[in-house]
Amino acid sequence: MSEEHGHGHHEHHGHEHHKHDEDHGHHKHHSHGKDETVTFKKETLWKAGTFIFAALFVITLLMNGGIDFDSIGRGSGNGGGNAPAPTVPPTTGNIKITLDDSDPILGDNGADITIVEFSDFQCPFCQRAADGAVAEFKQSDYFKKGDVKLTFKHFPLSSIHPQAQKAAEASECANRQDKFWEMHDIIFANQRTLDVVSLKSYAGQIGLDTGKFNKCLDGNEAADKVASDLKQATDAGGRGTPYFVLINKDGDTAAVSGAQPWVNFEAAIKSLQ
Repeated sequence: MSEEHGHGHHEHHGHEHHKHDEDHGHHKHHSHGKDETVTFKKETLWKAGTFIFAALFVITLLMNGGIDFDSIGRGSGNGGGNAPAPTVPPTTGNIKITLDDSDPILGDNGADITIVEFSDFQCPFCQRAADGAVAEFKQSDYFKKGDVKLTFKHFPLSSIHPQAQKAAEASECANRQDKFWEMHDIIFANQRTLDVVSLKSYAGQIGLDTGKFNKCLDGNEAADKVASDLKQATDAGGRGTPYFVLINKDGDTAAVSGAQPWVNFEAAIKSLQ
């Protein structure tokens, strides 16, 4: 299965490998080489029924937003296949996140709850989150009434997404001209074309001072910011993209991993109110 099927997240392989098929709702069928007759024995029927059930289970997960873990690093280097897993509820805990004035914000800065999104511009699941839960957030009363804001941080998985780093830097160069979200949107809209020449073209399309932008991008001026965000992502328990940590003003946290539906974010928000 390719990386673009199913909802979920891309696993981060720069630090740890956390791929266990059995842990993520995917059971492998192992043949023991036993000869079976053509007649339908009870054992054969049981095996067939189990296979059909497993197939229906996988199809159901794919249709209902199961998490699809990238398996690059386990086999051929192009991925040996992906194992879907059920959508999981938000986890709670004492997750430490550092927010500062340089972080782009979507919403009222005084909101009681902050959704911190750790994302990768080349990750298809991150694009789905942008079009899905993040878009729904912008239509929600939580956003419109100023109760919840979203902060974007970078989590480029460079080992499998080689263009993610420069795309992240490009968005930060745009942020210096107060147009982060415009660059965010045009990058995700053109996710398959993220070479540096294209990034510079997008800067012109959204009305940036291209001289300043090009100097920032070519000079790696935003690289430290992206590296800092990446470290925060792994320190906060992020093992794949997208990864979200919700924080209230008391410092209570909840984490949502993967391109999950907005209703799961609503549950996390309510747990922090």
